[in-house]
Amino acid sequence: MTTDLLVTKNALAGKLLESGFEYLSFENVVLPAASARGIEAGHRELALVVLGGRCSVSSTRGEWPDIGGRANVFAGKPYTLYLPPDTRFTLSTESGCDVALCFCKAEQQHPPRLVRPEEVEIEIRGGGNATRQIHHMLKPDFPAHRLLIVEVLTPAGNWSSYPPHKHDVHNPPAEVDLEEIYYYRISEPIAASAPAHAGAGYAIQKVYTKDRRIDSTLTVRDGDLVRVPEGYHPVVAAHGYHCYYLNALAGSARSMAAGDDPDYAWVRAEWKDKDPRLPIV
Repeated sequence: MTTDLLVTKNALAGKLLESGFEYLSFENVVLPAASARGIEAGHRELALVVLGGRCSVSSTRGEWPDIGGRANVFAGKPYTLYLPPDTRFTLSTESGCDVALCFCKAEQQHPPRLVRPEEVEIEIRGGGNATRQIHHMLKPDFPAHRLLIVEVLTPAGNWSSYPPHKHDVHNPPAEVDLEEIYYYRISEPIAASAPAHAGAGYAIQKVYTKDRRIDSTLTVRDGDLVRVPEGYHPVVAAHGYHCYYLNALAGSARSMAAGDDPDYAWVRAEWKDKDPRLPIV
């Protein structure tokens, strides 16, 4: 299952990732200065997340000039543009941009909307060395058909998506069945004294089911993506490097309801303090 779950940065480069899910697909678009690209959403709704730089979107649903601004995902909150199915648009940039396109199969039409950084809710979740920062962009109450979008910043050495949880059974309100994508970025070394070594940082993600039909431990680096079709899926950031991941989710309901692995749910009661390094942004 490892090959099926982990998609490396090189395998993603310049490609739309469509296989492996019923609803979700993904593409990372990096444009150099003074360039543009035409894109069609087709039968899918879309969340365009500006990971870095600035861009403009000219579409059949409206115009959004000069959005973005953070240098990278560790330097600010995001701009997120929601576009409904059957939208055609041109993505352009004067200075260069790095954009995530999170597509989701959809049959409903909802109005386009730009979610600005000041509208993004910050949540500091967990405790101790499982504290992390959540940016809520397309929440369950956001008017869309299926798509849900958050991004998570995990300090160096911390656990995330912990206790291990899953959302692969439709049993609301306790749990709903969702596909999920984890798209990763890893920071430069957090210590100025660290030797320069591009791409040295990494995170570990485990994806497993109780019956061990899936039982994979994945090493993820900057620009890699992990598909989570089912099962529990905790993450830990390597010491010395902050970890970022963008989550796109879609499935049986517009809900984030999930069930903890009962073997580890007890750790919630042990969290007394938040990591003082947060918020990172």
